Amino acid sequence: MTAAPVEIRRYRPEDAAAWDALVERSRVPHVLLRRGYLEYHADRFADHSLVVLVDGTLRAALPASRAGDVVTSHGGLTFGGLICDGASSATRVRAWLEGLIDALRAVGVRELVYKPAPHIYHRTPAEDDLHALWALGARVVRRDLATTIRTAERPAYSKGRRAAVKRGRRLHVAHDLDLHGFWALEEATLRERHGVAPVHTADEIALLAARFPDEIRLYTAREAPGAPVLGGVVVYSTPLVAHAQYIAAGPEGRDAAAIDAIVDRLLTDVHAATPYFDFGISTEDEGRTLNAGLVRNKESYGGSTTVYDRYVLDLG
Repeated sequence: MTAAPVEIRRYRPEDAAAWDALVERSRVPHVLLRRGYLEYHADRFADHSLVVLVDGTLRAALPASRAGDVVTSHGGLTFGGLICDGASSATRVRAWLEGLIDALRAVGVRELVYKPAPHIYHRTPAEDDLHALWALGARVVRRDLATTIRTAERPAYSKGRRAAVKRGRRLHVAHDLDLHGFWALEEATLRERHGVAPVHTADEIALLAARFPDEIRLYTAREAPGAPVLGGVVVYSTPLVAHAQYIAAGPEGRDAAAIDAIVDRLLTDVHAATPYFDFGISTEDEGRTLNAGLVRNKESYGGSTTVYDRYVLDLG
């Protein structure tokens, strides 16, 4: 039997619907990988996404951006990696990656930075790309430590965390649309505690939440409906993972255990049926330094470690 023809080329705007359909049926269904998310910061990251078509059907895609002779999958995302449909196999993924690498070399790319999706985001085991990368000579250059809870087997809160959750349960916790109002609290918290600004601006996160209202949501805690916001958590959700993208509380919110109240509601109600709840990374300096206080705080909810890796493949 003759093998179906394979075409590998740059992404085109007319591929958008097929790309998003691929993400939805893929082994890693995530809002980060949809075109409406990838393109919100197109002014900062020059798109160099590639697609793999088999007999004219989109079977795989690589979200990517380019800076000089380096392509990253993707520079504006926490992770990217090869998007494959559920019918993919290890031999196909290896062949597709080799074809993608040849396509990059042909246009002068000398280095591929590859950020695979951590296993908790996989609908079904999907690490054939990691084996292919290793076989092709890629090396791990960064490993960030994140804290994740498996909700079906969620350990008990620590003693101190139980007391804080109990104190916070009197607060009013709800889905909130006032992202601009919350953002002032987020910016102040990051500036005070880490001396940095959020990755997104208030306008950007509001735009993304409007585009993806089911996947990007803000939850806040107040003394009562209509009272000032004490704390908030922005959650990015997939069928498999609820990820706390932003967490912030001011001094009054910390005293009132606002974040404890929100996280407890998310774990016991809103995302009780979602397989994993992920607090995100607690590492600095390209993953080399562990923020012990931050990771200890996350582990007190019952979390344990997931790693976010980054590979580099020399194409020269």
